[in-house]
Amino acid sequence: MERTTCCVVGGGPAGMVLGLLLARAGVKVTVLEKHGDFLRDFRGDTVHPSTLALLDELGLAARFARLPQRRVTTVQLPLGPDRSLVTVADIGALRDTYNYIAMVPQRDLLNLLADEARREPFFSVRMSTEATSFLVERGRVTGVRYRTSDGRTGELRATLTVACDGRGSLARSLPELGLRRFTCPMDAWWFRLPRREGDPRGLVGGVGDRFLTAMIDRGDYWQCAALIPKGTDSRRRAAGLERFMADFTAAVPWLEDREHALRSWDEVKLLDVRLDRLRRWHRPGLLCIGDAAHAMSPVFGIGINLAVEDAVAAARYLVQPLRGGAVGLQDVRAVQRRRWPTTALTQALQRIAHARVIEPVLAGRPPFGDPRRAQRMSELLTTSRWLNRVPAYFLAYGAVRERPPTASVR
Repeated sequence: MERTTCCVVGGGPAGMVLGLLLARAGVKVTVLEKHGDFLRDFRGDTVHPSTLALLDELGLAARFARLPQRRVTTVQLPLGPDRSLVTVADIGALRDTYNYIAMVPQRDLLNLLADEARREPFFSVRMSTEATSFLVERGRVTGVRYRTSDGRTGELRATLTVACDGRGSLARSLPELGLRRFTCPMDAWWFRLPRREGDPRGLVGGVGDRFLTAMIDRGDYWQCAALIPKGTDSRRRAAGLERFMADFTAAVPWLEDREHALRSWDEVKLLDVRLDRLRRWHRPGLLCIGDAAHAMSPVFGIGINLAVEDAVAAARYLVQPLRGGAVGLQDVRAVQRRRWPTTALTQALQRIAHARVIEPVLAGRPPFGDPRRAQRMSELLTTSRWLNRVPAYFLAYGAVRERPPTASVR
């Protein structure tokens, strides 16, 4: 029989941050990651100021700074006359050490966290190991059953199991947690286009014929997203790649010289966009955080930021109970109480963006119901420094800033 104090299911940003914080505080942690490495296409690569500040507190700022990265300070949307770009969030104007978003491949961030965590005697990570079911005794989750990529199976018992395995989490099959779904009007296509000197910088948006674009400046290429009406992937692909790229470059005219950059639909990946959250993030012996507890829309691009903040809050609340060898229901409840308002507020804002901006555009109607409202919004954002900084701060730190346990800080 294998045993650990905390079993973390999933080696994404939330799982690796939680594992590192707990291990540094003297808690025995085992992270199970079903993949053999951290390499994924089109994972979220944004590292927000709150996470940058956390890495600094953990003594990892210098190592992180050496990673290949692109710094983004502005978010621009086509709200001006004739769809000209307007800066809706200027993160660079914030008075903080980390007043930018670092665009870093998520695999590099996860490898850094894993390498640092492996230095701790209380930490272990098992790659190519998938949790297949929970161990339950007298109504309490006491660990997981697992299967490795070579077919071996086993059981890992734990004082507490934390689900950090995303929106496909094993925990979401538990009916008592009560998954609540919200309507999403869109799916997303992800792809890459070359970047040229003279292109805009930062995060840039565009509006096309029944689709929206978002482009992330990655230095030598653009990481592009096209938001399309929900469930229209097959029909739109049938219309042909050439048709889509013509529509895309019409929406973003400064990219027209790259109209033939994509060679096949294989280069375009579909993301089934979801917006949901569990009514309860816990049961005795189990806690869900990150996307396992709340799948976020790509609107605002802060899903990773929220997941990391969940992990920081969870570590702060759970270090002492885990050290004592007993985690009660009140301990995991405290984590949900702390993070629930931020999650609910963020998802409410995303639902407003879906209803007032994304759904109308995807249906061929003007955003906000009237082009004049978009014009007034553009004028407000360009003349009010205060209004410009509100979305910048929200993108940078979310609704609440979390601090790591004192024992985890270096």
